[in-house]
Amino acid sequence: MADRVTVIGWDGSPLTEAALGALGAASLVAGAAHHLALPEVPPGAERIRLGSVGLAARRIARHRGTAVVIADGDPGFFGVVRTLRAPEHGLEVEVLPAVSSVAAAFARAGMPWDDARVVVAHERNLRRAVNVCRAHPKVAVLTSPGAGPAELALLLRDVHRTFVICEELGGAHERVTVLTSDKVAEHVWRDPNVTLVIGGGIGAGTGPTSAGGAAAPGGWLAGHDAGYPPPVRGWSLAPAEYGAAPDEGEAPQLRAVQLARLGPRQGDLVWDIGAGSGAAAVEAARFGAAVIAVDRDPDACARASAAARRFGVLLQTVHGTAPGVLNDLPEPDVVRVGGGGAAVVAECAARRPERIVAHARTRDGAEEVVRALADAGYAVECSLLQSVDLDPQTPADAGSGAGWRERERTVVFLIAGSRAG
Repeated sequence: MADRVTVIGWDGSPLTEAALGALGAASLVAGAAHHLALPEVPPGAERIRLGSVGLAARRIARHRGTAVVIADGDPGFFGVVRTLRAPEHGLEVEVLPAVSSVAAAFARAGMPWDDARVVVAHERNLRRAVNVCRAHPKVAVLTSPGAGPAELALLLRDVHRTFVICEELGGAHERVTVLTSDKVAEHVWRDPNVTLVIGGGIGAGTGPTSAGGAAAPGGWLAGHDAGYPPPVRGWSLAPAEYGAAPDEGEAPQLRAVQLARLGPRQGDLVWDIGAGSGAAAVEAARFGAAVIAVDRDPDACARASAAARRFGVLLQTVHGTAPGVLNDLPEPDVVRVGGGGAAVVAECAARRPERIVAHARTRDGAEEVVRALADAGYAVECSLLQSVDLDPQTPADAGSGAGWRERERTVVFLIAGSRAG
């Protein structure tokens, strides 16, 4: 029975001597159709078309002889190596990698990619891959049938991006096409392909930029966007940090608890309804989530966009009044309701996000929101939060020096709902 398998990465280049030696000695070869058609595959070897890698691994483990698996690019990067190394197969794996398809795609585009996000798109997780493309200015998508460039572009809808679509990299029919996202769905694309989704206006396509717009020196951490480190330190900052007026915006303490209850993360889409200055929207985006900030005030939408630029994140603003404006938005994972009360909360709950947070100034308002969430089948928690902003530099009693002056006191009900099941 086979206890060793050699995995050969193929990028269209001539095979190395080590790869030719392993392939020449193989009594079983597994790969895609174009791999099995290579002239170097021994004519007498058993051939397995790679569909399910798990099934192929079980067949390889039972094979009496020498096994080789051929895979595109670097098979250790979102490739077959992870499955072959699963303990239940008992295989010793040797890897002879080639240039990864992601590296090749960015090379064809003439772009650096240390600041790119890389996602794998399948039909079951396509929406999450699209959310990464919404949230980040440079994303490489390893596509699959049913989750290709056209499907990505359709789900991005009114978010403008440039697509670099690299079909059959390294093959005889390699083709690289550059299109704006509104044109991508008009074409049929060949598999396999790698799609680069570029845009957003914060240095996308050229690497990180400085505050003045000039190219910044290379970063130190792969997979992060412009900003090495982020341009502003800290979370839950004062409203003024986001361009809000002194009497505008929620207390930072309330915002911190709201974000803690929502838990925005990579691949999520966050709705921030009644976004105001955009403070909560920007902070959710700093966690890596895609964010749509909704407000009925066009000036608030402009301030949210400006705050996003200052903090080096991407978000989409939508001018309109909830709940009506929500009808055309893509499905959210988590929702923050900053305005609109129980009616908006009920409309959001009908879209079945995992979590919803809202707040109310009065007990009556809080009870209405709690009822809306409970009626929709959400598990609900409600807390009364009080925060007091103190001035430690100014004694309350200048004569005695005792105490601090109170600048502002906020008392608010926080309501959080979690979807059951």
